[in-house]
Amino acid sequence: MPVTRKKKSAAPAGVAKSPAPRGGSGGLKVKEGDRAPDFSVAGSNGKKVSLKDYRGSAVVLYFYPKDDTPGCTVEACEFGAGHGKFEKAGAVVLGVSPDSLASHDKFITKFKLPFVLLADEEKKVAGLYGTWTQKSMYGLKYMGMQRSTFLVGRDGRVARVWPKVSPKGHAAEVLAAIAEL
Repeated sequence: MPVTRKKKSAAPAGVAKSPAPRGGSGGLKVKEGDRAPDFSVAGSNGKKVSLKDYRGSAVVLYFYPKDDTPGCTVEACEFGAGHGKFEKAGAVVLGVSPDSLASHDKFITKFKLPFVLLADEEKKVAGLYGTWTQKSMYGLKYMGMQRSTFLVGRDGRVARVWPKVSPKGHAAEVLAAIAEL
């Protein structure tokens, strides 16, 4: 008896299939086109930092697991090396991790990082964006930061999302996206 294969069902007539967002969402709470959730958290600049303070500028909000670890250092140093280009493009870079301000200060000093790092010790900002997620290593499950980046446009809406970022070359990819705003 011949094997018959089911035909994949198409969208109903007259209903357009919507494309997936360019950056995907990777299970994150905030998607491209959403209004970026505001927050207020301690920054390495010695001030409370709120997203609304940067309205009118593009904001690169990048979430990373831990200061002074290999992947996080590569990512931070690439953002640091391109800092002048980000400023010229009218963008502000903000790094977010659950590390303390003391840890951020050491990280900034060691690698001469020219941008603000946010101390999200209570994971409130990560919770708003959905970057504090369950992870798995060697069969063990634990909670941790999903390395992700959100490009917030000058209008306060999320223009691009990069879930599960690979650190090497990521800053250049974000800079290219800012040029499209």
